[in-house]
Amino acid sequence: MTISFALTGPFAPFESDLDATRGEREALYKWFHRHPELALEEHQTSARIGEELEAAGFTVVPVGATGKVGILTNGEGPTVCFRADFDALPLSEETGLEYSADPALGAAHACGHDMHTAALLAASTMLAQHTDAWSGTLLALFQPGEETGAGARDMVEHGLAEKVPTPDVVLGQHVGPMIPGYGMGALAGPVCSTCVQTKITIHGTGAHGSMPEKGVDPVVIAAHVITRLQTIVSREIAPQEMGVVTVGAIHAGESPNTIPATAELSVSTRAFTTEVSDRLNSAIRRIVRAECAAAGATTEPTFEIVGGAPEFSNDEATAEQVMAAFREQFGDVVGDFGRLCGSEDFPTIANAFGAPYFYWFVGSSSDINSAPSNHSPFFAPDLQPTLDQATRAILVSVSPWLMR
Repeated sequence: MTISFALTGPFAPFESDLDATRGEREALYKWFHRHPELALEEHQTSARIGEELEAAGFTVVPVGATGKVGILTNGEGPTVCFRADFDALPLSEETGLEYSADPALGAAHACGHDMHTAALLAASTMLAQHTDAWSGTLLALFQPGEETGAGARDMVEHGLAEKVPTPDVVLGQHVGPMIPGYGMGALAGPVCSTCVQTKITIHGTGAHGSMPEKGVDPVVIAAHVITRLQTIVSREIAPQEMGVVTVGAIHAGESPNTIPATAELSVSTRAFTTEVSDRLNSAIRRIVRAECAAAGATTEPTFEIVGGAPEFSNDEATAEQVMAAFREQFGDVVGDFGRLCGSEDFPTIANAFGAPYFYWFVGSSSDINSAPSNHSPFFAPDLQPTLDQATRAILVSVSPWLMR
């Protein structure tokens, strides 16, 4: 396999920048890694992003709780939006790296969002320094709260589409130990699953544990619900369609001799199409209501959507343009990448603008078979060449629209 890391041709000046700035870029990445913040609480991170963008000459537009968009207009031409997410996960890091986050924080960049952020800031700065190489408008969009599915929605609800220019295309990437040779992988069409996260509250009637006939036990109802929900995929979804129903948490009561008044279930669904997703969630509601009625509950259960992500389908024409540019620069390390059952709120940004979008993955480990996966407390990208490769990928990806 041929592995070509260095940018060539019209990108050669950017490769020189990568060499000259490697130390400071790595230091910036390590700062983000040491300062993880949870969804929509990323105030330090957001402030640092704003400072870096302003120093590079961008006009910085705050959007929502902590979102930031850097705008750089360089003559006539298309407008390209590149999105990076920057929230962390609620877990303690166990990588043992010298720049690891303090475990006491209870938060860690265990999904690579710090890498996404550092790479976009680096590419944005380089484009600002080489305005002779391109023309048009770059939107460097930094999105909070991807892990909860609330960040993109927060930016959209706070007027994203009205506050910044409308892009012709929206691009994004994700690092992880999934692509060999630190390459790039993607495909057109469905990429990630749609996701719906629901908190279900079952309302029973509390009673003393020694007098169960006086109450309606929501724990027993919940047990029946959990078992019955597992039949939706096996008996209501066609075998050739993908569907997942997961009960991730259950909470009811505090005492061993008391029948509680309520029980809460946290349920998530995943599918590759909105149509299947709607069927899954309709079946969940039907089953929960039926089990409550069968047990004699007098109060209807309640359903609260607490998170999720939209249907995700890469635009075919945009995919062809970016992948052709990748293949020309990076050769054999570029290829197709299979669909994921994981979810992403990236399309929410593009959909707000009505723009086509494309999203790919960048390999982050020399050994993809043994490297800890994203969301593991042991996950950490190989600092190099991942940081350089993620930065190169951004520069090459915008070239079909911006480069002269």
